[in-house]
Amino acid sequence: MRTPRSVPLLATALVALAASGPQAANAAAPHGVPCARQAHARVPGAQFQERACLADLTTAGLAGTRYTDTADQAGLTAKGTRSPSGVPGLQIDGYFRDDSHTNATHGWNHDAQFVIRMPDHWNGGLVVTASPGNRKQYATDQAISDRVLAEGYAYAATDKGNTGPDFYRDGTRPGGAVAEWNSRTTQLTRAAKRAVAGRYGRAPRRTYMTGISNAGYLTRRQLENHPELYDGGVDWEGVLWTADGPNLLTSLPTAVAYGRGEASAGDMYAAGFAPGSEFLWPYHQKAYWGLTQKVYRAEFDPAYDADCPGTSAGSTTEEILAPCTSDAAYDYAARPASVHRAVARVALTGRIGKPLLTLQGDLDTLLPIATDADVYARMTSAQGRGSLHRTYTIRGGSHTDGLYDTHPDRLRPILPCYRDAFDILTRWVESDVEPPADRAVGRPAGGDVVNSCSVRTS
Repeated sequence: MRTPRSVPLLATALVALAASGPQAANAAAPHGVPCARQAHARVPGAQFQERACLADLTTAGLAGTRYTDTADQAGLTAKGTRSPSGVPGLQIDGYFRDDSHTNATHGWNHDAQFVIRMPDHWNGGLVVTASPGNRKQYATDQAISDRVLAEGYAYAATDKGNTGPDFYRDGTRPGGAVAEWNSRTTQLTRAAKRAVAGRYGRAPRRTYMTGISNAGYLTRRQLENHPELYDGGVDWEGVLWTADGPNLLTSLPTAVAYGRGEASAGDMYAAGFAPGSEFLWPYHQKAYWGLTQKVYRAEFDPAYDADCPGTSAGSTTEEILAPCTSDAAYDYAARPASVHRAVARVALTGRIGKPLLTLQGDLDTLLPIATDADVYARMTSAQGRGSLHRTYTIRGGSHTDGLYDTHPDRLRPILPCYRDAFDILTRWVESDVEPPADRAVGRPAGGDVVNSCSVRTS
């Protein structure tokens, strides 16, 4: 958790105001004045909200201030990633009513936190996302917020209603914490649309949903269940949840067993892990497999092992990352129907109602592409929605772009491909330019792979 710290204001910023406090002096200022109409930018339903007029809404301008958290972004982007800066505008931070307290950002100790950013020069669009993994609302500031703000979009992100490795303790029944992710995303989208309309005097012309990992899952599910709220989405390695599998709980037990010397490389390939990804296995064994399996199994199937992880995933890094011994033998297919029903309540169907682009790396060693994006592509086709969906396999892509810095000779960051895909989506939606067919995007032999990618080039 991030601890409270002093709050240095940007030299050119106005003092942030709580929503219940006096209105800003320039609230009625004409357009062209910094943060014009900021008093009208209110987030409906928020229990608390505060506004700040800032000289730069991007990470370059906010680093070291209370308006972002660069530590929570660690590992998501490669070193050398170039991001735009110099985007003045309005930021609203706050939270909706919630009874859980896993998010200590701002010293609020309150979940359902959000951030909404509105550039002074608005293009009429809104981009909504949620935190990847179990991170918080600022996690994708560099990966997503910086560029969409520079293009003129308003931006909104949610912490999903629970954060951290003990997220599974939230909710009143198995699967409840993940179910809240969906409701919080819907809640923020609706509220952000109204806040944006208040500031600019008109509703967003286009709204896009997007996200990484767990937020990629949410992108899929929002387009399945609330297509009326969005015009399209880009899913970056979204987690696949299906009631009968595949899902995390059908592939990760084999990885846990492999880490204990109880499964072979052949077993790993059979579980979906890609040949050629072996050089990434030691790191994932240490940092991902055990932790991910135990906390999501605790979320959906707490009765399997009531003592591990128990009431907490751990109090030290070593304890948090340590696998549960029992998970090496976990057999999702054999678990009671109640477990499958818990997953079914948050499961994906493939029945998207708006255009969707999916990107995933072929060396993703947390969510193997064979049991994730490849399966979801078949699901959308089976639902008769294949014409709304494209899947792009990024050769050399892994689950987090930060791994490129350790293996620059074998990996490539997905972020530049994601940025290109987002542009492809907007042209598809707004100009009816057909996107490329499903394809694999090759890893180039040279050039700046950290900052350049063309999804149209195989």
